[in-house]
Amino acid sequence: MGSHILHLRFDLPAEPDAELAERLRRLLEGITPRVQMIEPDMAVLDLTGALIYWQRDARALTEVVQLRVLAHFGLPSSAGCASNRMLAAMACALTPPGRRTVIDDRPEAIGAFLRPRPVRELPGVGAKTAATLAEYGLHTVGDVADVPQGTLQRLLGARAGRALREHAHGRDTTIVDPAPAPASLSAEHRFTRDELDPAAHRRVLLALADDLGARLRTSNQIATGVTLTVRYADLTATRRSKTLPEATQHTVLLARAAYAVYDSLGLQRARVRSIALRADALRPDDRATRQLTLDAGDDKFLAIEAVADQARARYGHQVLYPAALAISSSSARQWDPGDRSIVQ
Repeated sequence: MGSHILHLRFDLPAEPDAELAERLRRLLEGITPRVQMIEPDMAVLDLTGALIYWQRDARALTEVVQLRVLAHFGLPSSAGCASNRMLAAMACALTPPGRRTVIDDRPEAIGAFLRPRPVRELPGVGAKTAATLAEYGLHTVGDVADVPQGTLQRLLGARAGRALREHAHGRDTTIVDPAPAPASLSAEHRFTRDELDPAAHRRVLLALADDLGARLRTSNQIATGVTLTVRYADLTATRRSKTLPEATQHTVLLARAAYAVYDSLGLQRARVRSIALRADALRPDDRATRQLTLDAGDDKFLAIEAVADQARARYGHQVLYPAALAISSSSARQWDPGDRSIVQ
């Protein structure tokens, strides 16, 4: 029997219980011990051994898992089940809450699901790589799968070309690691209506980076990376991560990293429903290998940041925030610094 990996995305409330992720883990471990919580709203389960124990097939056991989460926590969930993590994650991203997509492990079933998908949905394919492939007429996963590996390596480099071909054929060797994920902090903004304006998206990114930076400094922590999650009107989502050149707790650097990840998505006029930013792999700031050295032009940002932290400690977070967040226009309402959902 082949592997069966289940990817779940939970439809969390605006202000979830801080202990919810751990409670979800314990519930899911009642199905299989191989559970990996990726972040508060997402989990991956290896059902391979559990199918025999529960005497159910992958679809039936996936339904059991979703019903248990709904019964115990009132949380609808999207589910994708497939023979590896990549396929399960892609299937989950295309599935609305309360539904499930199960991909049979037969090669023809995997091809039927994978080949029509846009190539940008494959892991590691950002806007630049997608644009390079598009120049050669490679728009779908099927287009890439039909190209010889040597050609892909000439276009993208040896390592990237080899990895892309493996993914285009539905192959992924990433395992489900039950070890607890490194500590992280997340912040999310849900738009009151689907937002098309990239300027509004960037203002939200700045607000989220500002919030995460303040929380990191208050808790004396630094982040070694950031992850951006963008959810769209059709309930699909895109997630990209970036490792920081050096671990930091400064808003300006977190915002720059967030902008870089956002730009790599090439969204243009996408209808965005929510944006979440996560500070990854946190560690105490006194354990940094060396203090981050900023350019001279960043000195004023650090000075303003220090003043803002003092004012917020005394009067609250809303008293002082970046001026760009107060800009309003006919296409974007004025930002309310208290109007965002924070998940820890």
